[in-house]
Order: sequence, then structure tokens, then C-alpha cells
Amino acid sequence: MQKDITEVIKELSEPIIKQEDMFLVDVEVKHKKIPEVWVLVDSEKGGVNVDTCSSISRTVANLMEDENVLGGAYRLNVSSPGLSRPLSDKRQYPKNIGRKAKIKYKIENNYHTAEGVIEAVENELIRILDEENGPVEIEFNQIVETKIIPKI
Repeated sequence: MQKDITEVIKELSEPIIKQEDMFLVDVEVKHKKIPEVWVLVDSEKGGVNVDTCSSISRTVANLMEDENVLGGAYRLNVSSPGLSRPLSDKRQYPKNIGRKAKIKYKIENNYHTAEGVIEAVENELIRILDEENGPVEIEFNQIVETKIIPKI
């Protein structure tokens, strides 16, 4: 059984990204005439800079060429996920303490929303100071989506 292209790219990328003291958030392949590959990375210790993304991109591109992953021309982009993209990894939460977020979560079969400042991130939960309900603790396994609300 052949592996999905995104899984192959993840397997090739992760060790390179870890060497840069970062972690892989996601890989997307947008199919057009020339495939566009997005490797989204983040860091627990701060931001994502252009030089690091360039270094990761060069190494991953070489590995993809060696493995003939896409079998032709493609565009490779290595970037941070940006604020418009929901958080998808527990490691993204600590650096967002103090920021305003909107969290959609599910308890049993009921969906809830909390909006306010992320106060704390602990082992398996986060605490948000909801603007209407005060402090709310949400377990990571209950979270459906978390979006950071940028300051205007």
C-alpha cells in the first residue's frame, strides 16, 4: 500500500524541523498544475523566522528530490501557521498565554464556546478567562477549535 504524499513529506520533514528546535504543525499539498506544498512549523520557544524556514526548505526540498516524492515540478513553502489558522498542537498553547482566543469545545454531545484571555496551560487542560462566565477549564481532548483573536 502506497503512503499518502502528505505523510511521506511529514516523515521526511519532521527530523529536519526537530533539528531546528521546532515542531511540525501540518503539511498541505494544494493540487494545481504545479503542486504547492506547505510545511507549517512552529516553536515552543518563540517565533518562526525566515532564515530558519529557508534552511528547512532547502533540506526538505533536497530530500523530496532524492525520494522523487512528487515526480516533477512543485513549489515548497515552509512557514509558520499564522494567526488566522486554528491552533492544532498542544505545544502551541503556552506561547499564547495572555492572548485572547475563541475556543469551541465539546462536552459529551454539547458544543460550547469560550472567548477570553488564555490564563494557563497545564498538562491536559487550559484555563481561559471567559468574558461572560469567568474562568473556564477546558481539557485538550474536548477542544474542537481554538483561534487566536489578534489585537486591533
